[in-house]
Amino acid sequence: MSATLNQSAYTLVYDPSPSFVGYTNQELQRSLEKGSDEEKISTMKRILVMMLDGNPLPEMLMHVIRFVMPSKNKQLKKLLYFYWEIVPKLDSEGKLKQEMILVCNAIQHDLQHPNEYIRGNTLRFLTKLREADLLEQMVPAVRSCLEYRHAYIRKYAILAVYSIYKVSEHLIPDACEIMDSFLVAETDPVCKRNAFLGLADLDREAALNYLQENIASIESLDSLLQDAFIEFIRKDAIQTPTLKPQYVDLLQDLLAATTSHEVIFEASLALSVLTNDPRELSEVATKLIDLAVKESDNNVKLIVLERIQDVHKRVPGFLEELTLDILRVLSAQDLDVRSKALDIALELVSSRNVDDVVKLLKKELQITIANAHNDEKAIEYRQLLIKNIHKVAIRFVEVSADVVSLFLEFIGELSSSAASDVIAFIKQVIEKYPQLRKEILQHLIGALPYVSSAKAYRGALWILGEYSLDAEDIQSTWKHIRSSVGELPIVQSELRQMEGESSDELPSSEQQSAPSGPVVLPDGTYATESAFAADAGKSLTKEERDSRPPLRRFILNGDFYTTSVLATTIVKCALRFERTSKDEAILNALKAEAMLILVSILRAGQSSLVEKKIDEDSSERIMIALSILMDGTHIQESPEGKRLLELAYLEATKSSFESKVASAERKSAKESASALARTAEPIDKAISFRQFASVDIQNTPVDTINEDLERAISGDSSASQGLASVTSKLKKIVPLTGFSDPVYAEAYITNHQFDVVLDVLLVNQTTETLRNLHVQFATLGDLKIIDSPPSTNVIAHGFHKLTVTVKVSSADTGVIFGNIIYDGGHGEDARYVIMNDIHVDIMDYIKPAKTDDATFRKMWNAFEWENKITVKSKLPTLHAYLDELIKGMRMGILTPEEALGEEGCRFLSCNLYSKSTFGEDALANLCIEKDPTSHEITGHVRIRSKGQGLALSLGDRVALVARQMNKIKLDRV
Repeated sequence: MSATLNQSAYTLVYDPSPSFVGYTNQELQRSLEKGSDEEKISTMKRILVMMLDGNPLPEMLMHVIRFVMPSKNKQLKKLLYFYWEIVPKLDSEGKLKQEMILVCNAIQHDLQHPNEYIRGNTLRFLTKLREADLLEQMVPAVRSCLEYRHAYIRKYAILAVYSIYKVSEHLIPDACEIMDSFLVAETDPVCKRNAFLGLADLDREAALNYLQENIASIESLDSLLQDAFIEFIRKDAIQTPTLKPQYVDLLQDLLAATTSHEVIFEASLALSVLTNDPRELSEVATKLIDLAVKESDNNVKLIVLERIQDVHKRVPGFLEELTLDILRVLSAQDLDVRSKALDIALELVSSRNVDDVVKLLKKELQITIANAHNDEKAIEYRQLLIKNIHKVAIRFVEVSADVVSLFLEFIGELSSSAASDVIAFIKQVIEKYPQLRKEILQHLIGALPYVSSAKAYRGALWILGEYSLDAEDIQSTWKHIRSSVGELPIVQSELRQMEGESSDELPSSEQQSAPSGPVVLPDGTYATESAFAADAGKSLTKEERDSRPPLRRFILNGDFYTTSVLATTIVKCALRFERTSKDEAILNALKAEAMLILVSILRAGQSSLVEKKIDEDSSERIMIALSILMDGTHIQESPEGKRLLELAYLEATKSSFESKVASAERKSAKESASALARTAEPIDKAISFRQFASVDIQNTPVDTINEDLERAISGDSSASQGLASVTSKLKKIVPLTGFSDPVYAEAYITNHQFDVVLDVLLVNQTTETLRNLHVQFATLGDLKIIDSPPSTNVIAHGFHKLTVTVKVSSADTGVIFGNIIYDGGHGEDARYVIMNDIHVDIMDYIKPAKTDDATFRKMWNAFEWENKITVKSKLPTLHAYLDELIKGMRMGILTPEEALGEEGCRFLSCNLYSKSTFGEDALANLCIEKDPTSHEITGHVRIRSKGQGLALSLGDRVALVARQMNKIKLDRV
C-alpha cells in the first residue's frame, strides 16, 4: 500500500458537483480576488475537492492568504481551516514554506480571538497539525487557553496540548503535569474526559492514581468520564493481569448502578473481554438485552445483539434462561433486528423452554395474520416466523403436532410462498415422527379446502399419496379428492351452471329421463359437447370462480401441472388400497370413479371452458395413470411388472425424500458437533492459577475490541492476506508500456473493498530530462478515477512514483486505459506514449455464498439476465470439471453432496451461488454429461444475475477456465 493511503484522514468533504465541472487556475484566482463571500465559499469548496483529488494547486496559496484569510465570514473561515489542514506546508527540501509565516500569525491571532467559536475551531485545527515548526509558535497561546472561562475553549485546548506532545515532546515537556493539575481543577465533564484520555495514553501511573481517587464516587460521575474510565480499565487489565480481578469487580458495580446506555454498553463489552465466568457473562447478557429492548436505533440493536451472540458462543448453554427476554426485541419494527433476535433465540431453545418459546412465536404469528392488510413487511415477518417455528418444531417432537394444527388453521390466509413453507414443514414432521401421522393427516385433509396456492396444494397431494397407508386414511383422502374436484363430468356441469340451470329446478320426470351416458346421434356417432367449440351461456364472475373447490378451481384456471400430480396421487391411493384391503367392490368403485375424474379432466383441458388448454406432458401423465387403473392390461398381469409399478409409485419417491431428510439431519448434527468442538475444552488442558497470572500468557485476555477496530480501519478482514507470498504480489504487477518506449511504466494493483489502487512506477529511459510529464487515466464500466496525478519533471534515467485510486461501484467488467504525455523539444509538439489496458478482475469482489433452495428459485425466476455457455472439456471426471469451475468462478455449491452422484457418473447437474462485495447475487446452473465413446465432457452453464454486466463477466470466467483446462502441455520440445 502506498504512503498516501496511510495518511490520516481528519475531515470528510462533500463534493458538490461529482460530475466534475473543470475550472482553470486563472478562474479560481479571479473568483477569490474579485468575488463576493458567497462566490469565495463556492470557490473554496471546489479548491478543497480538487486538492483532495490529488492536485496540490501550489499557485493558489498566496491568493488564499491575500483574499480569503482577512475575511470575517464564519463559513469561509471554517473552509479556510480545512484548507490549512490539507495544503502542503513544506517545500521540496522538507523545510517550512515562507508563506506559512503569514499563516502562523493569523492562527495566533485566532487563538486569542474574542469569539469562542473561532478560538475553539482554531484549537481543534491544531490537533490535526503534524509540523513541529508550526506548532512551536502556538504553544504559549495554547497554554493560555487552558484557563479560559468557557468550557468550549478548554476542552479543545487540553486536546491540543496532548496532540502537540505527541508530535514533539520537547515542545511541551510538562504535558503530563499540565493534564494532571487540569483534572484536579476542572469541573466540566467533557474537559475532564479529554484530559483523562490524554493522561491515560501518556502517563499510566498518574491515570491509575486519579482512577483510585475517584473509585468511591465513580457511580455518580458523568457518563463521559465513566466511559473514559472503562476504556482505561479494559486496556490496563490486559497489560497488567494482576489487577484484573479488582477491575472486574469495579466494572460489575458500575454496570449495576448506572442508567446510561453508553456506559452499560461499554462496561458490558469490557467485562466480556476480561472475564470468562458464566455467571458474570449471563449478567452482561441480561444488561445487553435490556439495552437492545430500550434503545430506539435499529443499528444499535443489531450491534448489541451481535455482542449477545458472542457471549453465547463463549459460554454455550448458560443463556437459556434469557431466551424469552431476547424475544422481547421482536417488538422492534425492523425486519433485520427481528431476524437477528430469532436466530439467537433459536440457538438457545432447549426442551425446558421450547413450550414457552413456541407459545410466544404463535402469538406473534396470530398478530401478523390479524393485522396484515397487504403489508409487505408484515408478510415478510410472517414468513420469517413460520421458518423459525418450523426449525423449532422439527427439533422437538412435543410441540410438532401443536404447531402443525396452528399452521393449518391459518393456511388459507397465507401467501403462496408461506403456504408452501408450511407444507414443506409438514412433510418433514410427518416423516420424522411416524406416531403423529394419523393426526396430521386428519388436520391436513380438514384444512385443504381453504388452500388457495397451487404449489402448496401439490405438496399436500404428495403427502396424502405417500402417507395414507391404511384403508381408513385412503378413504378419507379419496373423499377429499372427490369433493375437491366437484360435480362430474366437469364440462357438462359447468355448462349447466353457466346457462343458469340447476338440477333442482328441473321437473322430477325430466331428472329421471335424463340420459346418464353419452348421446348417440341419428348417424350413429357420439355427440360432442358444445364447450369444445365455443363458450355457452353467461361467463362467471371472479367471486363465483374463487368459491369453487380447490381442485376444480385449478382445473378451470388451466393449472394442469396440479392435475398431473393429482393423477399420480390417485394411482398411489389405488395401488396402496389394493395392497392393504381385500374388498374388491370398494376397490373397483374407487378405480371407476378415479377414471371418471381423470377422463373428465382430460375433456375439460381440451375444451374452451379452461383459461389455458392442457399441455402435452400433463395429458400424457394422466393417460399413463388411466392405463394403470384399467383392468386387463399386461402390466398388471405380470408379477414383475406389478412389482416395478409399485416400486416406481409407492417406494421410489418416498425413499428419495427419506434420504433427503436424513442428509439434512446429518448436516445439522455435523454443524452442532463443530460448534461444540469450538467451545469444548480438551481433557489435557493445563490448569491456570490466578496467583501465577502475571507470568501466565494463556490467562491474559485478548482485546477483541481493539482487534475489530484495527481490522475495520485497515479494511483487511483476513489475517492471511498480510502473509501473501512474493510470487502472488508479483502477479499483480502489470506492465503498462514496453522496454523500448522512452518511458517505461508498470503498475502494482491493490484491491480494497470498494477501491482499486494503482501504484505506478515511471522510468525515464532517455538521456534527457522529460518536462511536464503527466499520466492521464480513463475508464470503461462502473469505474471512476478519484485522483488526477500532477505533472512533474523526470531526470535522465530517473524514477517517479505516483498513486491513482479508482472507485469501483459494481462487479461488472471494468477497463482502465490511458497515456503518458510530456513536452517535446524546442518548438516541437507534446509527445505521447500509449499505455496498455488494465482489466479489473471481478473475482476480487466475488465470494462463494450459501442460500436455501426456495430463495435460489425465487431469485432465478426474478433475474432477467441470463448467459448460457456451452462447455467442452477432456478432464477425466465430471467432478473434476466441477472443482475447476467453482475454483475459477469462486461460487459455492448449493446442491447436496449426495445428489451430485458418484465420482465416475455420466451425468451431473448442480446449482451454484455467489455474492459480490456490492450485494449483487450471481446464480449458475451446471448441466454436463460425459460421452461414453469420446470420453469428452459436454454441457451448458447458465448464469443469471440482476444486471447484465455480472452475467457476462462470469461467462468470461467460464470461457477462461475452459481455455486453461484445454491447454496443450509439452513434456519436451
